[in-house]
Amino acid sequence: MLHKAGIAGSTLMVVRDGRVIARDVEGYQDLDAKRPVDAETIYHWASITKTFTGIAIMQLRDRGRLSLDDPVVKYVPELRLAHDPFGDISQVKIRHLMSHSAGFRASTWPWGGDRPWHPFEPTTWEQIVAMMPYTDVAFEPGTKYSYSNPGVIFLGRIIQLLSGDDYEVYVTKNILMPLGMHGSFFDRAPYHLLPHRSHSYFRDDGGLREARFDFDTGITVSNGGLNSPFTDMEKYLAFLIGDERRREPYDLVLKRSSLEEMWTPQIAARAGEGTNGTDSHAALSFFVERYGGVELIGHSGDQNGFISHLYLHRATRTAYLVSFNTDVTASKDGGRPGTRQVDAALRELVIRHVLD
Repeated sequence: MLHKAGIAGSTLMVVRDGRVIARDVEGYQDLDAKRPVDAETIYHWASITKTFTGIAIMQLRDRGRLSLDDPVVKYVPELRLAHDPFGDISQVKIRHLMSHSAGFRASTWPWGGDRPWHPFEPTTWEQIVAMMPYTDVAFEPGTKYSYSNPGVIFLGRIIQLLSGDDYEVYVTKNILMPLGMHGSFFDRAPYHLLPHRSHSYFRDDGGLREARFDFDTGITVSNGGLNSPFTDMEKYLAFLIGDERRREPYDLVLKRSSLEEMWTPQIAARAGEGTNGTDSHAALSFFVERYGGVELIGHSGDQNGFISHLYLHRATRTAYLVSFNTDVTASKDGGRPGTRQVDAALRELVIRHVLD
């Protein structure tokens, strides 16, 4: 199905009890150079980065630096410039940002980014602040679900202000390094890892085009700036699943009870807005989705030609991760499936043959 869709390259991995039980690579990480996907290929993880942002917030909560029910304006006073027709902006809590129930718009930037010379995303916090007077709260916070990237930028700002480190530095020191994810980085690649970074592509009825390579997510890094090889993401999945043999280093990152708190449903979520299951809920920087009788905890990523999914099945202590480096739009004649159709078919196969 990958070949029928015209996806350039992909990797799939299944982990159970901290060990890889299945892995497969297909296609190319660089079509022009005919460089195949291999174990060292580095993918862009887009919004799966949000799970790292949530873990960082929970770390700060556990250290007594914040409460999830703190008003966001306590740390981001610039938010008072936004328009809230439902009352005082202090109604917006950190918990609402983590569960996409704060009422902010979906897109980071309401225009731009479509010219080669444009930054990929806004580059500085000051640009976000300049948009505050043009930002409104769409519904009473906590009453509805609406996927929001700006909300996660506010979380990244809180992490930076409370830790004294840039977001990337904080996450590297407090999540990536303790987990041994030494081949992972944010935004542009270190020189020694650049040859392993996958290119990405878009395919539609007009043909194939390459997306920006080695791009910078700017101030939106807490939304989607992570790049990592599957060898590193294997360590992240093992941490999420839990491994009694490595309890101590994992607890240094985040205690198990706090991680499982992140998987507590907060509000019903709509399929197609950051989630895929028809019975889905936003939790705290994760989603809880049901497919038939199977509950999966996860998050997806979709940016600049990369599409990926991370899913945990707690009952069998199994997780699977897949990334595609080509965003394919299904053909109008139905002859070419899109990447999302390929992903859905793969998910059904994993549920049927691995999780049952």
